[in-house]
Formats: sequence, C-alpha cells, structure tokens
Amino acid sequence: MSGLKNVKILFFIKRTKLLKNGEAPIFVRITINKERTEFAAKKSLKPKYWSDVQEKVKRTAPNAEEINEALNKTKKRLLSIIDYLSYEEEPVTPRLVQERFLGKKEQRRTILKIFKEHNDNAKKLVGIDFAPGTVERYETSYKHTRDFIRWRYKQEDLALDDLNQQFVKDYELYFKTERNCGHNSTTKYLKNFKKIVRIALANGWMKKDPFATIKFKLNQVDAVYLTDEELEAIRKKELHIERIDQVRDIFLFCCYTGLAFSDVKTLKPEHLATDKDGFLWIHKKRQKTNQMSTIFVIDAARRLLEKYQNKPELQDKDILLPVLSNQKMNSYLKEIADLCGIEKAISTHTARHTFATTVALENDMPLEVVSKTLGHSNIKMTQRYARTTENLIKKNMQKIAGRY
Repeated sequence: MSGLKNVKILFFIKRTKLLKNGEAPIFVRITINKERTEFAAKKSLKPKYWSDVQEKVKRTAPNAEEINEALNKTKKRLLSIIDYLSYEEEPVTPRLVQERFLGKKEQRRTILKIFKEHNDNAKKLVGIDFAPGTVERYETSYKHTRDFIRWRYKQEDLALDDLNQQFVKDYELYFKTERNCGHNSTTKYLKNFKKIVRIALANGWMKKDPFATIKFKLNQVDAVYLTDEELEAIRKKELHIERIDQVRDIFLFCCYTGLAFSDVKTLKPEHLATDKDGFLWIHKKRQKTNQMSTIFVIDAARRLLEKYQNKPELQDKDILLPVLSNQKMNSYLKEIADLCGIEKAISTHTARHTFATTVALENDMPLEVVSKTLGHSNIKMTQRYARTTENLIKKNMQKIAGRY
C-alpha cells in the first residue's frame, strides 16, 4: 500500500452509460487529498454481475476471475506509480498518476511558459485592456524571471511545483544584490511576478500561494522636480547639437503641459483643439490609465509645437514632436543637467512632477485643476506628484503676514 496519506482507488460501473451490447463500462477513480480523477478501466460486464460493495465482479459472472485479476493489477500499478512519485519527491496528483498509468506524455506547467502566455495575450489587448508601457514592463519582468531561474537553478525553466516562498525570497535577494535594484524597483518587479502566480492559483495549477505571508510596501520617495530657476536655466541654455536641443524641447513641453513620456510620444494633430476664443487645448487619454487629460496649451508650449509643425518626417508619422526612446531621452537629459549645473538626477518623469509643483501649484492652480490636467482619477494621485515647496508656503504666508 502507498505510504502517502489520503489515497483511495475505487472501481465502479456506470449503469447509465451502457454499451450497445448492454454491458456497463468499469471505471477507476483515484482520490488523493480530496482531489480526484477517473477513467475507463477498459473492461465491461452486465450490470447484474457487479458488486458495488466489494468493488469487483461477482463470482457468478462468466469471466469474473479474469476481470478481477485485471482490476487487481491496475490497482497495484497505480499504487506503485504513487509510491514512485512520492519517493522522487514529485507532485502526487490524481491527474499525474493517471497520465503515468495511461502512458501519456507528462505535461507539467512551468513558470516561464505561463508568463509567456500571459504576455502574448497582453500584447493582443494593447489599446483595449493594456497600455503599451504595461506590456513592456511585463516583458522586462519576464526576462528578469528567466535570468533569475538560470542564475539560481541553472535551468531554462521551472515547474510550478518548485515555486514556493523560498523562491520568492531568493528572487528578492537576486534583485537587490545581483541586479543592484533598490527596494522600490525590486517591489515593483515582484508585484509583476505575483500577477503570474495569481493566474496559476486561479486556474487551480497551484495549491499554495508563495506570496501568502509576504506584504509589499513601497518606501516613500521624494519626487524630483525642477525649481523655476532650474527650468529657466534649461530653457535659456544654448545647445548646438540638434538631437540634444530636441530632447530639451520635448522635456520643456512636458514641463509646460504635464504630459507623461508615453503620451507626448504619441501626441497627434487629432489631440489638438482650438476653442471659440482661439485658445489651444490638448484632449488625450493617458496610455497608462485611459483617463482623459484636459490641457490648456500655454504660449511656451504652443511655440514648441509650432517649431516642429512643418517637419515632413513628423507629418509622415502623423505625430507632432520628435520624441526619442525613453532611454535615450534620459541619457541626454543627464547631459543637459550637467551643462546647466543642475545636480539633480532628472528624467522624463521629472517633467511631470515639475509641471505639478513648479508650473501649476506655485502659480496658484487649484489641486483639482492640476488633477484634471494630469489625467488623474482622484486627488490622492495628484498629491503624490505635487509638492508643497518653500516658495508656495512663503507666497501664502505673505498673504496673512500683514494681519499680525
């Protein structure tokens, strides 16, 4: 008998599914830890010859000895497979035992295979359920997971059964040591991976959640933004290389409008509208959240649009501005910051924070209006972008200083 607990092998007939000759097929049911599967034992007999209590053929049946011997052999072989899987410390499930018994090729689900299926489906839903940036993040997360499995386990993929709490802890350590990622970056990658685990759990491919006792918490980070003086320094700086000048223009445009990198990159003529008073507006749904951004285009931003409006290469692509890749933009922005004597680590995302804090709040724009411009669904999201600066405090305190 198998050493594994909660194992039961049962033989029965299906009286409601008689064959053409009036015989009932015999089935075998495997139950392990409340999971079960059943399949035909390739034997049949007249229902009157079957004993439900003894789970075998009655002695009065013409071929009782032959069938009962076959059933005994089936049971012994099934128990032998269960013992083997248990000894090899492989997952022992009714379905796997059945597949081994019937000689079917074992198809175990693996981590990277499920991850790839998720990403392939996400790509098909770009613009429907997923933003391009989200799909790109999952692709990056997939590559990190693949590289971690190669580094830690020296394999190209792992079965879901190998995915446990220790895997998650080792994966976290890998990011912080081998990849030199900070706490927040590590947490975001693990959250992406957790989505794949949730898919496996929801489909019943896994029984235990390796993230069950692991709680994610991002550290509060003060967002980098430019002061009015720093923004002016970048605007006035003479740049003689066209590529760097273009990067400066795109960055300034985002500072003046609050547009995120992914949204300025896909900004098209159709997103512009002029109202009855002649003022220019941008109406564009954010790629990340699908929330509408409603942006009043100030003169400084309008002049940048006019600078590039007759560029044939942009007209051919039906876009308004010559935006490079995010990686190249950030590389050039570091160079621009150095040229301007700005010691802050600026990136394309710095522009969005600069708009919220320096351009909007410091010029008395209500938080509700800032939120609508940024395309946020609630004020809490906007508060993470906008900072209460000393200039803002001073400006408001001066209003009441004369009263006391």
